[in-house]
Amino acid sequence: MPRKRTSRIYWRERGGLRRAYGDFRDYADVGGGQEALIAPGEHSATTDPDVASKLATDRVRHLEELRRGKALLGVSYRATLSEYAAHYLEAKAKAGTVSGKWLERAEMHLRSALAVLDPDNRRDLTVISPRDVRVWLEHLETRDNGRGGKLSASTRRKWLYSLSGLFRYAASEGFVAPGHNPVTALVDKPSDVPRESRWLEVSAAALFLEAARLWEPPPRHPNLSEPIRCGFPLAATFALTGGRRAEVLGLRRRDISFDRMTCTFRRHAARPSLKTRNAERVVPLWPQLESILREYVFGGSGPDLHADRAVSEPDALLFPSPDNPAAMITDTRKLWENIGAGRLEAGRGAVRQR
Repeated sequence: MPRKRTSRIYWRERGGLRRAYGDFRDYADVGGGQEALIAPGEHSATTDPDVASKLATDRVRHLEELRRGKALLGVSYRATLSEYAAHYLEAKAKAGTVSGKWLERAEMHLRSALAVLDPDNRRDLTVISPRDVRVWLEHLETRDNGRGGKLSASTRRKWLYSLSGLFRYAASEGFVAPGHNPVTALVDKPSDVPRESRWLEVSAAALFLEAARLWEPPPRHPNLSEPIRCGFPLAATFALTGGRRAEVLGLRRRDISFDRMTCTFRRHAARPSLKTRNAERVVPLWPQLESILREYVFGGSGPDLHADRAVSEPDALLFPSPDNPAAMITDTRKLWENIGAGRLEAGRGAVRQR
């Protein structure tokens, strides 16, 4: 009969060193076993008895939480945060209810969370606490925004939304108990302070459009992508439809009706989602815009609608990317700078109508 251990910790000779292991087989129902006791940031079992004792205690506490969740809270499945994050993004992509851009942003946000909350792919979903989320949030406060500053409060709040969405989805699949969401339980989340919208006066909008009309696109630089050459019709569409950035950039040829004098914002394959439920709408095609777009589409200065044979003319984007006729334009900031709009960025809503 094997001798009963008096301690969970036992030692093995590895490479001439005594390294610590833990016996957690009495927690086999929640994944316990004979495991190396590895300190965070290390790759091998520890040689320090004090560190080994702390790691064993933490592991028992973790396994107890898993057992309690399974027995009392109705948790049906187990997964680490890293494992479930991959599953969550794959499931959202298969469902087809979110755009590729949404998936890219969510993946970026979750990668940041995993680097802090589950760097070794060992932490179960059920043990992530509001305190853990607070540590990640403090890390986000030090993250550069790419423009010489730090992430704003509203931006950090959006990163939290991505992690919160993961836990809501996990609850629906039985990986965590219903209602278990450490993000919603967090107190003093970053506040999204509403700012008053800035609007262009009619005279300023007219000057903006005239600057766009007179602007000449620069020749392509050999080390840069093809510049956007539809600045005037694009600026006019922003100013005279009140469309949001993604709505205008996602317009297709079929969305402009010169017979009915309308512009229609709707979902399609290249833009599967809009900002709000009622964002699909029809707006008037004002005579000034009708004249500009008619010249753009039929006057020879518009997009080559047959450049991509896989896209029929009605389904072609009205303002395609210069480098890929089947893709949307993703960044207009340089265009507005070149036109001379300065801080009055049409793509950020400054010229949307009330």
